[in-house]
Amino acid sequence: MDDQNRNLILASALSFVVIIVWFVLFPPPEPVTVDPNAPETEATENQPLALPAVTEAEQTAAPQAVASAQEAPRIPIETNRLSGSISLKGGRIDDLSLLDYRVDLREGSNNVTLLRPFGDIGAYYASFGWAAISGTTPDQVPTPDTIWALEGNETLRPDAPITLKWTNDIGVQFRRVISVDDDYMFTIEQQVFNNSTNSVDLRPYGLIRRNGEPTDLKNFFILHEGLIRMSDGNLSEESYDDIRDYSIDDREGTHADRIEVAENGWIGFTDHFWMTTLVPQSGTGFRSTAKYFETADIYQTETVLQRQTVAIGQSASVSTRFFAGAKEWEAIRGYQSAGVDRFTDSIDWGWFFFLTRPIFVVLHWLNALIGNMGWAIIGLTLLIKTLLFPLAYKSFVSMAKMKNLQPEMEKIKERAGDDKQKLQQEMMALYKKEKVNPASGCLPILLQIPIFFSLYKVIFVTLELRHAPWVGWITDLSAPDPSSILNLFGLLPFAPPDPSSLFAIVSLGVLPILLGISMWIQQKLNPAPTDPTQAMIFAWMPWVFMFMLGTFASGLVLYWIANNTITFTQQYLIMRTQGYKPDVFGNIRSSFKKKNKPDKN
Repeated sequence: MDDQNRNLILASALSFVVIIVWFVLFPPPEPVTVDPNAPETEATENQPLALPAVTEAEQTAAPQAVASAQEAPRIPIETNRLSGSISLKGGRIDDLSLLDYRVDLREGSNNVTLLRPFGDIGAYYASFGWAAISGTTPDQVPTPDTIWALEGNETLRPDAPITLKWTNDIGVQFRRVISVDDDYMFTIEQQVFNNSTNSVDLRPYGLIRRNGEPTDLKNFFILHEGLIRMSDGNLSEESYDDIRDYSIDDREGTHADRIEVAENGWIGFTDHFWMTTLVPQSGTGFRSTAKYFETADIYQTETVLQRQTVAIGQSASVSTRFFAGAKEWEAIRGYQSAGVDRFTDSIDWGWFFFLTRPIFVVLHWLNALIGNMGWAIIGLTLLIKTLLFPLAYKSFVSMAKMKNLQPEMEKIKERAGDDKQKLQQEMMALYKKEKVNPASGCLPILLQIPIFFSLYKVIFVTLELRHAPWVGWITDLSAPDPSSILNLFGLLPFAPPDPSSLFAIVSLGVLPILLGISMWIQQKLNPAPTDPTQAMIFAWMPWVFMFMLGTFASGLVLYWIANNTITFTQQYLIMRTQGYKPDVFGNIRSSFKKKNKPDKN
């Protein structure tokens, strides 16, 4: 068997071994948790806190998605990037749409809706308040049913915060100042003024409540969707299945998991491109909790802050930030620079983060420079090939030398006959004499495996590729090529099969076909293997890859085509410099010639 072809087959097998070994040696870190059934310490107030439970109405509304009761007045949210409203019932942030993003590319498509009020299908909202410890009873602190009074501004804008207020029957006044920036971060300042005759002890909290799993849940192994939290530098990512598997907390009857955060952290829910996150003030401890209310099918995340003791005539104030929006690199990196600990880790970089993050940063920079993500992908491919060129050069030079050694290798095989030990010894002596490493062709191919996987992760996960156009018919590089050979790429008057159809696998677009052709032409740098089985494998390989990658994101297929084209050019030129002239056209012609069957006589 030709050594170069053996290297290619070996590299293909080793690529799978590399990934498996990586997962074995570097498993994801276990989240640091505390036993939810452990006795409470003084830091957790020695008793369970009376946070708002799921009400009977919510238990009915969540699974049945019935219409909500009489709506309380609402305060509009108006920014350049957000539109929505805040309900004065409970002061919930429960209605939010993203003005820069649409559901799909169809004309007139609706903006992406992130938050929905109680009673709507998939209700999803944030609520804030105080848990009573002493000096007040649970009905003397604001509840989800409390109707707040509005003071001052009647619309929430970046330059115009709103103020809500409510006073209980013993003279304790609660105020809530809500502001929003130009992107996706709300700041909720909770104030309490004690005008009663007793000192009061309270713990401020924030919670995000989600009725059921999101309807567009991908459930794809390469993407994390569900709970995400940072606890003093430890990132925890858990699926909705994981949350449902939490142990039952006897104090509340819910599935719950609690972590005591000493200084910095955040917690929330992450979707494919969107996220909601509670971010307490840096440097303050809090209890980070995730819950599942089984009877109502409700998921909840909480941040319960430290106890506030408010003496008679005194006041207290705490601030929590609430992120609700798109997982944009620039915005999230800006919040991290402003003090949100490791906030860029909320983007799902995966276990190959040391590759995915720099690949994305370079791709993002190229896109800003060029102004087109498709050309940025091609530019990234060129940069990667340039960085790997010294290694590729050595590999191609070695392969060219191997080609020149073929006559001598055939003579050794004839002399050795069936003596495999002699054959191996003479081959190794020849390699040593000519300074050729027969395995050198594997390394460049193996290095492409983690790079390809990381780029696949970047293209699939990051928001910046969503609905990003390239040229002509390629209007979304995160989606498969929409053209189809079945309708002659739009010339025939019928639509191609739906992606969910069994016929979708043969509905190849232009890019997958170009991918197969580029792999096939790259093979023609060398004559077909003499071994019939090996020749058949190589003959089918480009077309198998063409169908395999046909349903992949267009951006990934574009990278593969660019990579094949650059590799072909590099290898052709290097082989020419080493005295070996590849007969590309001759090899192409020979592949179409009818093979003569061996004479059985």
